[in-house]
Amino acid sequence: MTSKVETNGHTNSTTNKINGVEQTISKPKGKSPRTPKRIIFLSIVLLFITYITYPSSLQPTGKPTIEHVFYYGWISAISTGLGVLPLVFVPDLDKYWIGVSNAIASGMMVAASYSLMMEGCSFDEPDDISDISPTTRTILGSMLGLGFIFGTKSFLDGHDEFSLGDLEGADARKIILIFFVMFLHSFTEGVGIGVSFGGERGHELGVFISASLAVHNIPEGLAVAIVMLPQNISKLTAACWCIASSIPQPLMAVPAFLFVHYFIPILPVGLGFAGGAMAWVAFCELLVEAYEDTDLLTTGLISTTSLGFMLYLQDLIDER
Repeated sequence: MTSKVETNGHTNSTTNKINGVEQTISKPKGKSPRTPKRIIFLSIVLLFITYITYPSSLQPTGKPTIEHVFYYGWISAISTGLGVLPLVFVPDLDKYWIGVSNAIASGMMVAASYSLMMEGCSFDEPDDISDISPTTRTILGSMLGLGFIFGTKSFLDGHDEFSLGDLEGADARKIILIFFVMFLHSFTEGVGIGVSFGGERGHELGVFISASLAVHNIPEGLAVAIVMLPQNISKLTAACWCIASSIPQPLMAVPAFLFVHYFIPILPVGLGFAGGAMAWVAFCELLVEAYEDTDLLTTGLISTTSLGFMLYLQDLIDER
């Protein structure tokens, strides 16, 4: 099954090829997509949670509390929605620029996958009680991640009637697949936040790790947004989807903080799982679609530039 977008002066036409038969859906051009009321309500709820969970003292003094751990994980998740901001003033994208967007997203995801795998292989914690090497656990996790995404895609491909709001077919399956990858990736980030708050210097290290992840989450949100916005989705809706993909961060940070000794041994597996899943989507989905919508030179140049920039940004964050 393939999906492409063709444009003329008045409409955007999305062509889905199902079992050899092309089905074309025309979308009006030049008209901004409307934001559903439920998305506006959800945005208000997110702001309300951000306000009421604010701890009495933002900087922990002494041993961090559960409130601190949850709030820093929550802020890290909310920052993912900021990835939409660079695209606020971007007009409707035609077929070529959708391909460029996919190339940018693929480069970002390859960089994130590489960083996750390296972090898992070099994992070194005094409380790691596992007899299995971090590299072995990371490789095992990556194989599980690849298998999970392959199984998920096979399931979605077998359901042509699958829909997501106003999206149907290939567009809906593509978005839900990328969302799953980022959602699963957020589990390991949440565990990382909780574990960082659990040590002797948790009040300092936890704040630093959370702030680093918050900055790191912005380009990850951008990677999600540039895939979603060409599908006639409003900016606010895309931001809510980006935030939702990071919701496991505060939810996993608290139990990881409370039971740090149990979570540390499985962290390399989680890092490998997320890294393997991201690599599959980047190479087998986004890069392929970028090549189909542009050309080999453009895809290679844009994705490589995106990869290099993301790796540079991650190194910059690690140095600080």
